[in-house]
Amino acid sequence: ICSLFITVYFITILAESFSDFFVSFDIAAAIDGKYLSNEEAGNLSTLFDVGGVVGGILAGYISDRLGARAITAASFMYCAIPVLYLYRSYGHISMTINIILMLITGVFVNGPYALITTAVSADLGTHSSLKGNSRALATVTAIIDGTGSIGAAIGPLLTGYISAMSWSAVFTMLMGAAFIAGLLLTRLVVAEVGANIHQLGSPRSRSPDLEV
Repeated sequence: ICSLFITVYFITILAESFSDFFVSFDIAAAIDGKYLSNEEAGNLSTLFDVGGVVGGILAGYISDRLGARAITAASFMYCAIPVLYLYRSYGHISMTINIILMLITGVFVNGPYALITTAVSADLGTHSSLKGNSRALATVTAIIDGTGSIGAAIGPLLTGYISAMSWSAVFTMLMGAAFIAGLLLTRLVVAEVGANIHQLGSPRSRSPDLEV
């Protein structure tokens, strides 16, 4: 459970930092040789949230179909690393490429955040080790939200400090946060894979014969 709390911390740093500094980045960096106004950059930044909505739905659908929430969240986190690199490297080429990469970034960054803070926290709150304690779900959810709030406060602070050096350093920090979050999910992934293997290996109950 502690690893999940720390994972939420790093995912929130990633999501909040990118969302906050994106406007400043697009104002400072020319797209297709043109600098955006504050209004244009602000409007463009909403696509990150649009991608996040799609990512949350997609992550939830995949996890429900496969029964593998930790694997889904970890996969999204690891996919976010090359997507962030691509945005930093090619987002300035044209507005079309920037929009596409922004949407994809929102999918992979916000997707696992929505999955962990809702479905995974519900799973933990109703885990058998908690012996059916009805208050556990609220406690786990509150701790996850509180941990995320800490990340939301520290992330933009780090971004503001690092951006004074270079934007590349900011993207390196964001990719590092995604990598750490993916590593922290590894324990849950291993447990999930073991549970699925055990379930597949267990003998299936035989259906009763139908009476004629």
